[in-house]
This record gives sequence, structure tokens and C-alpha cells, in this order.
Amino acid sequence: MSAEENIAHAVVRSLEADMVEVEIEQGCGRCHEEGGCGGQNLTQMFAAGPRHYRLPNTVGAGIGDRVAIAIAPGSVRRSANFAYGVPLAALFVGALAGGQLAGDNGAMLGAAAGLLLAFLYLAWRRPAASQVAAPQIVSRLPTKSGSCSR
Repeated sequence: MSAEENIAHAVVRSLEADMVEVEIEQGCGRCHEEGGCGGQNLTQMFAAGPRHYRLPNTVGAGIGDRVAIAIAPGSVRRSANFAYGVPLAALFVGALAGGQLAGDNGAMLGAAAGLLLAFLYLAWRRPAASQVAAPQIVSRLPTKSGSCSR
């Protein structure tokens, strides 16, 4: 991982062999800074509760330890481009092809078929893509000395 990775703080909630379950404390903390995406603000509206991840315990963390977890630089951007770009491109290609073959009705059916194929492709590709952008624990953090009200 490099200096430009996306880092979030988490607390270890459980241990099992060489794996830990962590609970994210907050987003990257850059929502209102230059280069911050503001995604935490949006996800707060739709989140059902705290986010939990099961990760390899690469730093020897124990229950209650605070850790920094990170994903590779650019993986959020690449994932978003892929998740939005493939269906959008398939929609247009399907609409153009259908329109050439059968006019307006063909364009509507082609667009729907393109979207369906794109979503099937994304569902098939998801397991491989999730391994590339999988979060990992990069360090243990000092314990908070006080409480923070959110």
C-alpha cells in the first residue's frame, strides 16, 4: 500500500483463528477536504448500522484494539467507474443496435437487453473484483484517551 491509500479507523470486535471482525468507526475523514469524496455523508443516510468486515489479522490485534484498515489507491474510483460505466455503455450499445434492427421498439428492447447483460456480467465478475479491492489491516492505533460525541 502506498501513501495515497484510503484509510479508515476500526475497532476489533471478535477474533477467530487468524481472522478478525472489525467495525468501522467512521469514513476516511476527508469528506470536507480537497480530494475527499463526501461519500460518508451519503452512506450515513442509507446505512442500516455500523459496517463490519472480516479481515486477516496481519498486525496481531486483539479484541477492543483500534486498527487502521486501507484499500489500494484508486480502487474506489476504478470500482465506481466499472459499476457505472459498464451498464451505461451496454445501455447505449443495446439501444443503438436495437434501433438499427427494429426502430424505436427495438431500441427500447436493445437497451433493456444491454442492461440485463451488463448486470449479469457485473454479478459474474464481482468475486474477482472484490479480492482486488479488499480492505486490509495496515496498523494498530493508539487507544482513544477520551470519548467523542458524534
